[in-house]
Amino acid sequence: MMRWISGFMLALLLSMSAVVMSEAGILPERFSINAPIMNSLFGWDADAPAESELETRLQVPDGFTLNRYAVGVSNARELLATPAGDLLVSAPRRNRIMLLSADKDGDGRADGKRVLIDGLDGPHGIDLHEGYLYIAERSAVGRIAFDAASGEVSGDYRHIVTGLPDGGNHWTRTVRVGPDDRLYVSVGSSCNVCIEDDPRRAAILRYTLDGGEGEIFARGLRNSVGMDWRPADGALYAVDNGRDLLGDDFPPEEMNKVVAGGHYGWPFFHGDNVPDPEFGTHPQVAKIRDTLRGQAYGFTAHMAPLGITFMRNPDAPGGLAGAALVAFHGSWNRSRKSGYKVMSVHWGADGTISTRDFLWGFEKDEDVIGRPVSVAEGVDGAIYVSDDYTGTIYRVVWGGKGKQVMRPAAAPPAAAGMAMRDPLAGLSDAERMQLTQRGGEIYAAMGCVNCHGPQGEGRTAPALAGLAQRYGIADLVALFEKPPANMPPARLNGDEARALAVRLLDVNG
Repeated sequence: MMRWISGFMLALLLSMSAVVMSEAGILPERFSINAPIMNSLFGWDADAPAESELETRLQVPDGFTLNRYAVGVSNARELLATPAGDLLVSAPRRNRIMLLSADKDGDGRADGKRVLIDGLDGPHGIDLHEGYLYIAERSAVGRIAFDAASGEVSGDYRHIVTGLPDGGNHWTRTVRVGPDDRLYVSVGSSCNVCIEDDPRRAAILRYTLDGGEGEIFARGLRNSVGMDWRPADGALYAVDNGRDLLGDDFPPEEMNKVVAGGHYGWPFFHGDNVPDPEFGTHPQVAKIRDTLRGQAYGFTAHMAPLGITFMRNPDAPGGLAGAALVAFHGSWNRSRKSGYKVMSVHWGADGTISTRDFLWGFEKDEDVIGRPVSVAEGVDGAIYVSDDYTGTIYRVVWGGKGKQVMRPAAAPPAAAGMAMRDPLAGLSDAERMQLTQRGGEIYAAMGCVNCHGPQGEGRTAPALAGLAQRYGIADLVALFEKPPANMPPARLNGDEARALAVRLLDVNG
């Protein structure tokens, strides 16, 4: 125990010292450390940003609307949408797989969350195939029967692949079932840059569905956490995290079109086969020349792409049909931050690849409020994004004006024994009564009762009960100014908006 504590303190001291020296300009650019350090080192969750902060920060393209689908999902990493509309979420540092229940009441939030499987060893990659849930742990891949309709597992969880190389810098593993009914498992490098002793490091491995016939499918992939097959041509694409300590702008982060037997450069080459300054002339270079492949596309250095998901809905709106969404966790070895967003990747008719921002604002002026990891496309067409920095799952849907945050109006029940908050406590009794009466008149004149009254409650609009446990006066005024897609514009002046807010909070508690 004391050895662990001593190691922890040493790592913390060295990291903090490096941060201070980097910010002071003492270290050269290539040694820059500029990231949420506790999250980077230990995966500690930060507090979720306030709703008002989200409104001023997070943006999506016009035509889409964003909301927080679930909060408090600690260390949320890989996402997987089930045929029943539930979401599975891996939490490798918590050794569990979570299930978020589908939003059946239409309030834009998961109906609940629970632990599906616990006691695993750093589970990260997850996939569903023919009634089995496949899970990639640190040194193994296991599977268990999973019923999508009930959202329950049954029988024993059994390892089908064991003995994967463990430890080192990149310890998470990804598993996907390919269109050839084979398991594809990515294993990152043990180091920043080195010659690996185990050829299964920095590679994608392939197995039969029961874990047999293991082989190295592709090499030279330093840390390809995200991989997916493009529906248009069946090609496998994987994003790759380039090496560090070569400066702010090199090497590029890669998206590779991965073929059997291909070598994608690391540690000898980067990007479009630019030689590494340390290993570019290594004797082993001659052995890989015939299988060497260049990148399909290069992103800004150090953005840390972790998830890639192709949109499979042929009618996906907003130009997303056939595109891929890539989640960028964000840089640490860069003097100015890069990444911390989701981008869409598009293939032109001539094969050219282009990108544009899809969900951004997690980093602004070097301040970070989120770190995207994975993207999932739900059966309802919604797009979900995990953020392991705050343990938040975001949901993006088509409809409404972009660049806004849609807030669910219904509040979760107060925890047992928790004091009920009163956002109107600062008002005198007379002022509260006056504003509530005026707000009631506005409520009636606007026809709010048609949706929120006894006949409309829960059908065409979210329920209002418990509103005061989630919102204050200023929160509701801001909501009226920027209403979500499912709420008609209020068109109120400041005094009217305040009166309506007081009425809603006073009546609906």
